[in-house]
Amino acid sequence: MRNIINITKALSDENRVRALMMFRNGELCLCQLIEMLGLAPSTVSKHMAILYQAGLVDTRKEGRWNYYRLAGKGAPEYVLEAIRWVQSATAGDKQIVADTRQLKRVCRIDKDALCDCYKK
Repeated sequence: MRNIINITKALSDENRVRALMMFRNGELCLCQLIEMLGLAPSTVSKHMAILYQAGLVDTRKEGRWNYYRLAGKGAPEYVLEAIRWVQSATAGDKQIVADTRQLKRVCRIDKDALCDCYKK
């Protein structure tokens, strides 16, 4: 029961759904997510923690960067089904389409320059 509660909680916020859909094309650095969502670094970190707790995303640290990606093939089937459902339900959504276009621009920005903007 806890698993479904964590997933539904994670999917109950528009910014978390937007972030989840940004991972369709691969992993992203936390700084890229901050730039895309236009939220404070601590807020984006909290959103990512909720998605991670629900098992919807995986994370890794490389040097000073934290990367997030959709849960992999080793994830439980109910997690993969939830991800597929969100992808299907948001197909064609104006915000998700706009985010996809914007993400291409953000991914071209040098990570060092982008992350320097968010240093504490």
